[in-house]
Amino acid sequence: MNEYLVVGVSFPVLAILFTRYLGEDYAWINRKIIHFSSVPAILMYREGLVTGRELASVVFIFAALQLAAHLARKELSWYQIRDNYGEVFYCFMFSAMALFMDVNYASAIMLVMAVSDGITGVLRFYYFKKNGYNVKLRKHWIGSVGYIVSAFMIAVFIMPQLTLGMKVLWSTILMLAEYQGLVDDNVAVPVVALLLQPVFG
Repeated sequence: MNEYLVVGVSFPVLAILFTRYLGEDYAWINRKIIHFSSVPAILMYREGLVTGRELASVVFIFAALQLAAHLARKELSWYQIRDNYGEVFYCFMFSAMALFMDVNYASAIMLVMAVSDGITGVLRFYYFKKNGYNVKLRKHWIGSVGYIVSAFMIAVFIMPQLTLGMKVLWSTILMLAEYQGLVDDNVAVPVVALLLQPVFG
């Protein structure tokens, strides 16, 4: 097996093991830590150290294992939430993008899903926790600001060919895709980003 792939996979595995010690009360934070942990694999994929087929295969296995835990009602409760399949969608969409999309644009979307969504979740969690509200499944503008800023920074580094205005617009549209509540954001963001590719890709 590609040694870079082994290194990339080790980060999410270690994140899952580490977050177990934070416990169920931090399930939403734990999910975001695991999101962040996929960044090394994304960067290796972008730099050509890991092929799209290799990344897609491993991430698909992650998706299948997590889906199996849900179907068996034996979720890893410190980060898997019953009847919320967000982490499964996250992995399946990653796998599809790695297999079928342009590497540079796919890696930009993956980084937004890993970093921007992670920052958004952390900001929202601590805002609601600080103010004594139920943090589960809550959206707030403070997280959306974090999303736009981080997505914009990713666009700056990954898509330098875009104008400043296009980077802001791309980041804003993806934030709206994340914020809406009709479709899981782990599906909505990559689908919307793919639709935007003819203009922004």
